[in-house]
Amino acid sequence: MKLLSVSVASALQLLACSSAYAQTLAPQPVANPSAKGMSSTAPDDTIVVTGTRDRGRTQFDTLAPVDVLSRQAIGSTISNDLSDTLAQLLPSFNVQRLPAADGQAFVRPATLRGLSADQTLVLINGKRYHRSALLGTRGAQAPDLAGIPPLSIGRVEVLRDGASAQYGSDAIAGVVNIVLDVESGMEAFGQYSRYYRGDGNEYQTGLRGGIALGERGSVVFTGQYDHAEATSRSRQRPDAIAFQAAHPQLTLPNPVQRWGQPDEERVEGAVNAHYDFEDALTLYAFGTVQQGEGLTDFNWRNPDGTASVYRATQAFPGFSFNSIYPLGFTPRLGTTFSDFQSVTGAKGNIAEPLTYDLSASFGRSRIEYTLGESLNASLGPVSPTSFYLGRLEQREFNLNADFVYRLPVGTAEPVNVAFGAERRVETYRVGLGDPASYAIGPGAAFGLAPSANGFPGFGPQRAGEWDQKSYAGYLDLEWKPVTVLTLGAAGRYEDFSNFGDTFNYKLSARVEPITGLAVRATYSTGFRAPTPAQLNTTSTTQGLDTVTLQVFNQGRLSPSDPLAIALGAKALKPETSRTATAGITFQTKIGLSGSVDLYQIEVDDRFSESRTFTVPASFANPQRYTSLSYFTNDFDTRTRGIDAVLTYVRQIGPGRANLSLAYNYNQTKVTSGASAAIGNDAQRRIFEQRLPQHNGVATAGYDIGPVGLLVRGRYYGGWEDSTGNATGTIFQRFGSMTMVDVSAIIRLDDHFTLRGGAENVFNTYPDEAVFQASRGLVYSRNAPYDTDGGNYYVRIGMRF
Repeated sequence: MKLLSVSVASALQLLACSSAYAQTLAPQPVANPSAKGMSSTAPDDTIVVTGTRDRGRTQFDTLAPVDVLSRQAIGSTISNDLSDTLAQLLPSFNVQRLPAADGQAFVRPATLRGLSADQTLVLINGKRYHRSALLGTRGAQAPDLAGIPPLSIGRVEVLRDGASAQYGSDAIAGVVNIVLDVESGMEAFGQYSRYYRGDGNEYQTGLRGGIALGERGSVVFTGQYDHAEATSRSRQRPDAIAFQAAHPQLTLPNPVQRWGQPDEERVEGAVNAHYDFEDALTLYAFGTVQQGEGLTDFNWRNPDGTASVYRATQAFPGFSFNSIYPLGFTPRLGTTFSDFQSVTGAKGNIAEPLTYDLSASFGRSRIEYTLGESLNASLGPVSPTSFYLGRLEQREFNLNADFVYRLPVGTAEPVNVAFGAERRVETYRVGLGDPASYAIGPGAAFGLAPSANGFPGFGPQRAGEWDQKSYAGYLDLEWKPVTVLTLGAAGRYEDFSNFGDTFNYKLSARVEPITGLAVRATYSTGFRAPTPAQLNTTSTTQGLDTVTLQVFNQGRLSPSDPLAIALGAKALKPETSRTATAGITFQTKIGLSGSVDLYQIEVDDRFSESRTFTVPASFANPQRYTSLSYFTNDFDTRTRGIDAVLTYVRQIGPGRANLSLAYNYNQTKVTSGASAAIGNDAQRRIFEQRLPQHNGVATAGYDIGPVGLLVRGRYYGGWEDSTGNATGTIFQRFGSMTMVDVSAIIRLDDHFTLRGGAENVFNTYPDEAVFQASRGLVYSRNAPYDTDGGNYYVRIGMRF
């Protein structure tokens, strides 16, 4: 894969590990200056800014559960992808690997509490982060966390509670707020990792520089580079073995297609700056940027079995694609992606009790696709073998005005009155591919497949630009009438140009009858608005029937498409939710702390794809769809679960110990809707069983002098996988999985550190994917964990 092409100007904009890391869950630990190891921590009164607009709330004081992940914890994993890091540290957070899954191999869906990827709101420094241009699993359009350089992060706050009344659309499952680092000084690292199988070599390097602007502000620049080579956990396909036996004069590659992580390369950057002119005015600006590219395999096309390509027809007498691809072909999807987001604003005190924050932000995600080692069979001998497939682009522009007034009422604390307004414009664009990538050539009339084989390009029927505008106003109150009681109430009204208005509210209470022991509860309503992409776009995908091994075309139409309407499609509505949480939290003076929270999330009009329809013979079908579906508000679900966290930080013997245990139980049930009414049982099972119900993380760290040791165990319960055929969906149950990570760090002097270790140190693999073995796949492509086995690494860090 070629190196990224980044201009000097872009590099300057990009740039205009941690030597120690700590345990990640409540109470938030910070590095102990007297200990030089990697898990040195001490209890901390970090002010939390997520889920509350009261500037004085600590993690223990919050009205809803908030996990705070330190920058040391973020740097304690191998991956450069923040989604992977959160999935390892938080048991309620899952991310799938999805090899050879079109664009999802590069922009992978991440879920909180088992809900859809776009039902979790992502913020950077408290400001909404833009979505990816990719519509992923079941049409979810979520932000790409891989676009944020981990080295730039000061901490991550994860609110595990509904928050639409506070932040607007998407905050049904919770909120992930990424707080960028403001620390001065310079930090750099280099890291090399490799899987036990000898593949997946990954090279990472990064530089972060912080400049203090006197005592009034700072500017922090971060740049990171990551080059990851492909992995392969494949066997030779049975039909390829049969083809080789039938054609001994030919030599097939073994395997003919690769199942594993893609080749990928990316450059990332961030900047975070602020300057205090006076108490009444602070100007700030921050942003992130990434540019990258990747390559992944699709299914192999068998010359003896792919009649839609290799059939001899009257359209092209005397011609066969055997002359071009005598060994068959494996289309290879290439992607070039870029993201950036910039935020500028001003904040300060208008008067002693009144503060303001005015900001504007713009974010853009762009993805371009190419396809190599392919063809358009319907064009015959004039078909290209590589294609430009088109461009997807998501743009978002936000204006925010936020105010906080401390209203004195003669009680333990003033009433914290937060209010404000927001205007958002969200635009989605689909750009045309090469004409040959979507052409329906003369061979189509004789049964030869049209469009680029493997991934049809974006044609005029799909291309276009659509937008959606919204306006919102909110009021958020927090009040402590007496020392032991805190109350909260929030309401938000929002109006969308494409479907109308909505009002949501949240009520909260916290009681601390004994110092260090508190009970908390919340109830809220929420919503997720359908995006312009979900409302308007269509797509065509090609799959391989795992029984017949025939390539089939699956069409997913816009709900407004006349053919979709004829099959029963209706205009999309917002998903709505009702969330209730209740829990207990405690902290002690001996380093022991924890929390247990129970929750229930009911989501109505759940967004999904409809059941699959066979195209009636009487319908015009120029794309030769085998089946069709469309986005719909399919059914209602109820999610119930438990989050439990226990942390112990204490001096033991000559060193300092950091122990924690975190557990999540999460069960989703389909309660009503189209699944029961029209037989969409496959979608019901996917919602209920696609992720483990039981997840746990246990961590033990010990620092002694300049040395630190860490052991982390990760447990994933059983789950179900699904795979599609031309005739329907089949399922397989997978058992539980446990992985153990170990690492050690040594501080060489005041500036340099060396760390080494392994993730999945015992090289554990999951059950094999029985129903997908016909494609040469060994382990499920939908697994909620890495299926490539053990991975070892070494990392050197420098800090001044």
